[in-house]
Amino acid sequence: MKNILTAAAFLTTVTLFAQTTGKEFTISGTAKNLQPEHKIYLEIAGTQPLVVVDSAKVGADKRFTFKRKEVDEGTVYQVNLAGAQRIIVLIEGGETIDIVADGTEKGGAKVTGSKNNDYYQQLIGMYKEMNEKSLKWQEEYAQAEQKKDSKKIAKIQQDFEAASQAFTGKVKSMIPELGTSLVALFATNFLNPEVDFATIDALAKRFETERPTMKQAQVFVGNAKRMRGIQIGDAAPEITLNSTENKPVSLSSLRGKIVLIDFWASWCGPCRQENPNVVRVYNRFKDKGFEIFSVSLDRDKAAWVKAIEKDGLIWTSHVSDLKYWQSIAAQNYGVNAIPATFLLDKDGKVIEKNLRGVALEKKLEELLKVNN
Repeated sequence: MKNILTAAAFLTTVTLFAQTTGKEFTISGTAKNLQPEHKIYLEIAGTQPLVVVDSAKVGADKRFTFKRKEVDEGTVYQVNLAGAQRIIVLIEGGETIDIVADGTEKGGAKVTGSKNNDYYQQLIGMYKEMNEKSLKWQEEYAQAEQKKDSKKIAKIQQDFEAASQAFTGKVKSMIPELGTSLVALFATNFLNPEVDFATIDALAKRFETERPTMKQAQVFVGNAKRMRGIQIGDAAPEITLNSTENKPVSLSSLRGKIVLIDFWASWCGPCRQENPNVVRVYNRFKDKGFEIFSVSLDRDKAAWVKAIEKDGLIWTSHVSDLKYWQSIAAQNYGVNAIPATFLLDKDGKVIEKNLRGVALEKKLEELLKVNN
């Protein structure tokens, strides 16, 4: 039986930035089982190793307080109550959060002060309810398999699928009212990208328009663009990035030629192994209306330039934003692995993807009407 995505998937996408500007927020609270002088830690949830951003001591009144600035427009924090209890808090800046907790490993906690956290608790409650049902069905499923009870197995599968679809339906129905909030990003972890991509894609487009500087949203939008990808028959999106000489070069400058967009990097072994074939093809067809537009996913400019020279990549259109997998071009083209290539016709439309070696050569012979 398939498993529902866990909330932890969302918490591992956090990117850290220096806290220099942003909106102030306050997190304060009490924990009845903690004692004065106990240490409370404010951590970035999901980071490995765990990042502690602040600490405070429990006062004589058993209260603790954190006052900070949120610079990324949305971060998932974890309040660590002296190692005894950990509580997730979603912060976008401007909140005054109050926590009432037990301060024990399995104790309860109530978080108030923002709609983000109200919705988060609602989603977590829905997930826990679904997870409890799922665990019960898994036990029944194992017993039915031992007894070879096919009717029982079919009934369990049917019940699970129905409950799973109902759970997903509830989450999807909530997303519009969540808007472009941090908890809206969290909610997408309960969706199946293969089935619910339209919902994910619509939300990503909203974030891209309405909150383009939100760090969590930038990661989400990039992932959605990769899932969306570019298909054969699509018009190739424009790429304008700096060359090795720090001058902007645009893909559209090659319009009128058959163009191979080649996503690669100096650190990519398969890319470097394929480069001799790319050079051979280029040398054969460069005078017949063929060009290569190379997009590097490097982050070290010196390594990028050295690899171009060493591999003899003599064409002039070499570009990169030196952002590794966060490359805007790679996101726009849905590149999840390299080498990745897109072959464009003279009008800039994608006609083939990931052709290499002999397959690329034969396709170019066909397009450029070149005999063997």
